[in-house]
Amino acid sequence: MSVTTTAGARLRAAGGGANRWVVLVVLCVSLLFVALDATVLHVAVPAVTEDLRPSGVELLWVVDAYPLICASLLILFGTLGDRVGRRRVLLIGYGLFGAASAVAAFAPTPEVLIGARALLGVGGAMIMPATLSILRDVFPDRRERAMAIGIWTAVAAIGAATGPVLGGFLVEHFWWGSVFLINIPLMALILPVGRWLLPESRGSADGPWDVLGALTAAAGVLGVVLGVKRLGAGDRVLDAGTLGPLLVGAALLAVFVRRQRRREHPLIDMQMFTRAAFSSSVGCIILAMLALVGLELIAVQYLQLVLGLSPLETGLRLLPLTFAAMAAGATGSYTLHRVGPRRMVGWGFVLTAASVLLLTVMGQHDRPWLLTAAFVLLGFGLQTTLFGAYESMLSEAPAHQAGGAAAIGETSYQLGAGMGIALLGSVMNAAYAPAVTALSGVPDRASAAAAHSLGEAYQVADTLGGPAGHALRNTARHSFVHGLHVTLLVSAGLLLVGALAALKLPRMMESAVDKCPRQRLPEVSIPAGREPAEAAGSGRAAH
Repeated sequence: MSVTTTAGARLRAAGGGANRWVVLVVLCVSLLFVALDATVLHVAVPAVTEDLRPSGVELLWVVDAYPLICASLLILFGTLGDRVGRRRVLLIGYGLFGAASAVAAFAPTPEVLIGARALLGVGGAMIMPATLSILRDVFPDRRERAMAIGIWTAVAAIGAATGPVLGGFLVEHFWWGSVFLINIPLMALILPVGRWLLPESRGSADGPWDVLGALTAAAGVLGVVLGVKRLGAGDRVLDAGTLGPLLVGAALLAVFVRRQRRREHPLIDMQMFTRAAFSSSVGCIILAMLALVGLELIAVQYLQLVLGLSPLETGLRLLPLTFAAMAAGATGSYTLHRVGPRRMVGWGFVLTAASVLLLTVMGQHDRPWLLTAAFVLLGFGLQTTLFGAYESMLSEAPAHQAGGAAAIGETSYQLGAGMGIALLGSVMNAAYAPAVTALSGVPDRASAAAAHSLGEAYQVADTLGGPAGHALRNTARHSFVHGLHVTLLVSAGLLLVGALAALKLPRMMESAVDKCPRQRLPEVSIPAGREPAEAAGSGRAAH
């Protein structure tokens, strides 16, 4: 681990242990615009559909390209940051994220927008593991780290809350591309601030960096998710375009695991997965996102296309969910200390499943109080689950493997999110399409187009007009609500499986002293006459 004489000395000069909290502020702002981009597009999906006219598969790619590319590259950039410097990778990620946002804002075709979203995924993959791995090392004391993770996750919830509201406002007053422009001023602010304030840090530099292993992992993750996406688009499992990526991706991941076990200096220490707390935490993160992210996209379409809310109104309706998530993040450290990881994650899953089941009461008529209550429970339960799982995962990882552990956690998050969109999207399509395609009095081509999505069904209905158009619109609405209920039940089942997985987590939170041996900081030249200050107060190592 190393500390730069410039940023490190400047932060130490602030006095005492305040430096690590200043670093946390910068990391949280870094996370903010990544979280914004993850949700800001959701309310703009109908506007993108109307303007660019993407096909059903292209629309899935517009939404999925960012999380899937990001997921596939997290291990690569997380372990690269351990070798060449996490701050360096983070700053490059800022620049790429801003440039890709400008391209996305003015994309003239679905293909350009998909490419820009993919570049955003590359930038996000450079940013996310760096923020989490720096946080892991700056806060070696477990109780302080739990508080820092609570703040970090609360900021993520703020980004999620701000995204739909800000996106809805921009779509109503400008055009859909403006939702990407909000990243540029944030990047312009955080890039110089991060360069000035963030200390550089590295993990273990023993042996050469396994470039081939990193690329194998990236290709493997991408292949698996591509196959799942094709399933979500309605393809059969045995189709070459679906089965091929699944098999190739699984094979590459198996090669990656075998390679890491045999290498003297692996990218990822596979021994971490032998610890029940670590592997269970990763599984809980995947299950939580698998159950809920696809559901969120469907919920946005429900609010706009079934209830007829504007994009801004849709964003405001989602505020209770994200405010509840902020509250769970702010109180997470206290809750974790009082009840322990097992109960915190397990009951968080149960609470989230109950809120999802409550949403099945929703139909074609607006029930704002019921929706608000369900969203509050949903946000609090989900954030409680993710908080406990992330804290347990990071606490089980050695400090010198912080980048790799953070990459695994973020890969789990993004992979679960991408697979959730595909899985729950396929469940939704399977429940929605049959009634639409079987509707009599509508041409086969029109009914086939309407079966792709509710938005397309409305467009086809407007084109047909008359009794046939009216019947298609009503049938599509009823089918969508039916599909939503089926999807909610599947989501609740996945969440209850997550509650069972949480039983492998530790019953109680261990002592605040880290189990990992602390690494000795290299010497930093101090001007004569000054005593060397502690890096992070109370002898804690900062980087």
